[in-house]
Amino acid sequence: MAQALDRQSTNPYLAAMAEKSDTNYKVIAENRRARFDYFIESDVECGIVLMGSEVKSLREGQANIAESYASVEDGELWLINGYIAPYKQAKTWGHEERRKRKLLVSKRELSRLWAATAKDGMTLVPLVMYFNHRGLVKLKIGVAKGKKLADKRATSAKRDWDRQKRRLLKEHG
Repeated sequence: MAQALDRQSTNPYLAAMAEKSDTNYKVIAENRRARFDYFIESDVECGIVLMGSEVKSLREGQANIAESYASVEDGELWLINGYIAPYKQAKTWGHEERRKRKLLVSKRELSRLWAATAKDGMTLVPLVMYFNHRGLVKLKIGVAKGKKLADKRATSAKRDWDRQKRRLLKEHG
């Protein structure tokens, strides 16, 4: 068994594959406030239908998903109010900055998301938009339930305590 592991670690093809998978991964936009405002029950990775100028703008990191949400409408999943800045070189065939963008998920996932929003009163919140290892744009959506003000205070207090605990451990240990 150990010999098989040694062969894999010395195989240049496998080493190149491992390096190649990490080179394209890049976070484009992150909704950092989502974990503060919502309890995230589960998350789903989905594809997104984009125009060419949108992809070029995303390569420059010009996006914001903080004010956006996802919705199931007419049997399809949509990203609503997601901002992708206009690409300056695409003069004639540009794109709208805040248009509805179709999200790609399987039918099983779509029915699960629809049931969560319709029956359970959950919200679909975009968490992070990124390029995966193949260079495709993906969006991670969280199935979330909104927090009350007291829950937000508890989250803030826990974060402050963790920060203080790290500081004490760094000083004394």
